[in-house]
Amino acid sequence: MKRVPILLTGAAGFIGYHVVKRLLGLGYDVVGCDNFNDYYEVSLKEARLSELMSLNGFSFVKVDILDGAAIDELFQRYKPDVVINLAAQVGVRYSLDNPHVYAQSNLVGFINILECCRHYDVEHLLYASSSSVYGANDKLPFSIDDRVDNPISLYAATKKSNELMAYTYSHLFGLPTTGMRFFTVYGPWGRPDMAPMFFLDAIYKSKPIKVFNNGEMMRDFTYVDDVSQAVISLIDKSAALRGTPPYHIYNIGNNKPEKLLDFIELLEKYSGKSAVKEYLPMQPGDVPTTFADIDELIRDTGFSPTTSLEAGLKKFCEWFRDYYGF
Repeated sequence: MKRVPILLTGAAGFIGYHVVKRLLGLGYDVVGCDNFNDYYEVSLKEARLSELMSLNGFSFVKVDILDGAAIDELFQRYKPDVVINLAAQVGVRYSLDNPHVYAQSNLVGFINILECCRHYDVEHLLYASSSSVYGANDKLPFSIDDRVDNPISLYAATKKSNELMAYTYSHLFGLPTTGMRFFTVYGPWGRPDMAPMFFLDAIYKSKPIKVFNNGEMMRDFTYVDDVSQAVISLIDKSAALRGTPPYHIYNIGNNKPEKLLDFIELLEKYSGKSAVKEYLPMQPGDVPTTFADIDELIRDTGFSPTTSLEAGLKKFCEWFRDYYGF
């Protein structure tokens, strides 16, 4: 039986939008919240929210998870059974220049969510972590059993901190928590600061794209529909609900790293234009390869991704042309 309502933070964000849409399609009632920060174009967030507001079963409250009193009021009003926390300050490179924003949103904001989940008897908290927690790990594929004590960006450090904070609440208060380490999510309605969006925009405008590590990069690109289905598969079936403490971490990836240059080649194919490539060295905080071991996800939920990179990029490029008018 579906448990309602579900509270989802970061509802106007890229992954949040897709998870909300899928939940509504399955008959869940969803309360979404977002603060509409200006890290990237707010108009894109507003367009996502406009799509969601037209769907039955969705309610929205504009609120920042940093506002502890407002978040408490939100929990008191809706009394959610399940909370999916996707609100966060994202981006590896941005964290090099704006560390305080990450400490506020990803640490203070997350403790506000944990406290409300504790005091309002939430049955299950799912929250966004990141593949960046693996740092410079050279053991492939990345496993949830690997040590992740050496983050190489502040963003990664805050995400690892979220996992530690969640463990503490699971241990002390019996709060069931599930951390989701997302691997390079792409697809329609994507974030403009991520490679698929800014690469394709540059290709259409005949501007050079920056190809780091001289193109010797591999990423476990994961299509957003697969990601949203993985999130939903974890709501009721997570091992976190039966563990002691009730805590678990999952990799959410495609389990297949792809060459960055192959990725660019597919963008060229579906845009019908050639990319102007500017080859550059590795950037601080970046890693050459990501590769998700998803055995635990398959074991506990039966879910595994089904979208190939070619199929996913074809859909993404079609959306991009339609949305931006290329």
